[in-house]
Amino acid sequence: MSNETKSNQSLPKLPAGRGPGPMRGGPMGMAGGVKAKDFKGAIKKLWSYLSAYKFAILVTLIFAAGSTVLAVIGPKRLGEATTELVKALMNRDIATGVVNLDAVHKILITLLIIYGISGLLSFVQAYIMAIVTVRVSYNLRKAINEKIDRMPFGYFDGISYGDVLSRLTNDVDTISNTLGQSLTQIITSTTSVIGILYMMFSIDVSMTFITLVILPFALLFITRIVKASQKYFRAQQSLIGAVNGHVEEMYGGHSVITAYNGEEKSEKAFDAKNGELSEVSRKANFISSIMMPLMGFIGNISYVAMSVYGGYLAIKGSLQIGDIQAFLQYVRQFNQPLSQLANISNVMQQTAAASERVFEFLDEAEESPDPVNNESVEDIITDVDFDHVVFGYKPDRVIIKDFNCSIKEGQKVAIVGPTGGGKTTIVKLLMRFYDVNSGSISIGGKNINSFTRNDLRSLFGMVLQDTWLFNGTLLENIRYGNENATDEQVYEAAKAAYADHFIKALPDGYNMVLNEDATNISAGQKQLITIARAILANPRMLILDEATSSVDTRTEVLIQKAMDNLSMNRTSFVIAHRLSTIRNADIILVIKEGDIIEQGRHEELLALDGFYAQLYNSQFTLLTA
Repeated sequence: MSNETKSNQSLPKLPAGRGPGPMRGGPMGMAGGVKAKDFKGAIKKLWSYLSAYKFAILVTLIFAAGSTVLAVIGPKRLGEATTELVKALMNRDIATGVVNLDAVHKILITLLIIYGISGLLSFVQAYIMAIVTVRVSYNLRKAINEKIDRMPFGYFDGISYGDVLSRLTNDVDTISNTLGQSLTQIITSTTSVIGILYMMFSIDVSMTFITLVILPFALLFITRIVKASQKYFRAQQSLIGAVNGHVEEMYGGHSVITAYNGEEKSEKAFDAKNGELSEVSRKANFISSIMMPLMGFIGNISYVAMSVYGGYLAIKGSLQIGDIQAFLQYVRQFNQPLSQLANISNVMQQTAAASERVFEFLDEAEESPDPVNNESVEDIITDVDFDHVVFGYKPDRVIIKDFNCSIKEGQKVAIVGPTGGGKTTIVKLLMRFYDVNSGSISIGGKNINSFTRNDLRSLFGMVLQDTWLFNGTLLENIRYGNENATDEQVYEAAKAAYADHFIKALPDGYNMVLNEDATNISAGQKQLITIARAILANPRMLILDEATSSVDTRTEVLIQKAMDNLSMNRTSFVIAHRLSTIRNADIILVIKEGDIIEQGRHEELLALDGFYAQLYNSQFTLLTA
């Protein structure tokens, strides 16, 4: 890939031809059902984030409350209509049978206006809240995506990809759903409870007190159900993360699993996790599903009690029949907002947990800022100096111990040594994917910390062993190295990389679309595409990390010629295991356990008969055996 650093400027799909990395952190947990560590702090932080939309949210809440108040008035007015209808029937003209329904008509027209305004207010608040929800979700996802670009590479060494993606998707969705539904529901439910209670008291105090006697029992059951279900919901979401993580790993490494006959083992591991998830989900859903039937049962008891007592009051003449009808409607409606508020308490815990995870990520320490008065990379001499560089991914595990090296502009530097010796780490330090623990790295006599990261990385073109291709045409994938390149320049770069001949043989040629994992071309062809991309980028410095590892011997020779031409007059770093590919390097650095133990040209190192000579001769022996 030419200038691979571009891939760090957004959150693209996983690199084609590669599965996701190992699950290095905890399971990919979603926020739903998880209790926040600091509920008040999480909600406060979320509200602070929503302050930009506080006017729109305030209008929404006022409209929601207004709509609910009008809806609550409806049953009492309907009861009045029933009372007036009964009176009209009792007072009808006996001779003609005519019934005067003028009072009923007025009440019904009033009801129509009340419900019409209520519906309009409800529609407006839903429309405004939908806009706010979409914008908040967009901004949160944008903030997380931009935050990813500013995070140090070391952060991702200790957390799974799935966990980061979960914050970007599941946690933001949880917040979005709460804003879109639960926030206004809190207002409507609270307003309904208060409004219904007021209306019930206005109809009859004694009936209302009887209803309220039943209320503590309902709240007690709701509280216990919520508390009992929470632990299962927490376990459920943790297990969902574990199942998702397992599927992610197994899907990404499907070819390896198949090659090692690991399907049965993978299925057993999945079945175990899935079985545990199913059992926990069954318990969580069963306990939470008890709430509505229980509330319905309690509501029915209250309804029957009020029907009997209301009939008694009507017989006594203490209540009108319409008032009984209205009161029974309110009794029916009373339990619904209570159930909603109970459910919302669970939802708010989930939302707080989601907010906590999102803002926890957004508050993570970022890369050290770029210098304000940064040095320019224009016309810089690409000499490179490593001066007593010390580095370890963890403070207690130093990989590069005391690295010193001076490289002149235009030199081709090969870095060789055993696996884990620090070869690739040196390149990562050079591009400031990581910062050194001590010592310094300079380009053109200027410390690389004096450049912005973008300027520094713009100097390099990279071709890696792990190819990075995206879902698009071959033409687009090559042009990624230089988005302003013409089609002809793309074709020339492909020819220089010896990719033109196989591209033309493919269906649709340069316009052939790679699938999501680029499995419709071979590993060697992927490598050729990334090399063409590097050639098109025409960088001032090159990094080649096992660039020819996936091609056959004949193609390797051709690519080597292309790489020699590309690296001419450019400072180049070549990480190689096949030592036959770096015999013409200007300097070969032999690294073992983070230190340079030998350096020189190929012939000089062979003459030393040291570690390099042993490596080279062992490969030669293996090739001729």
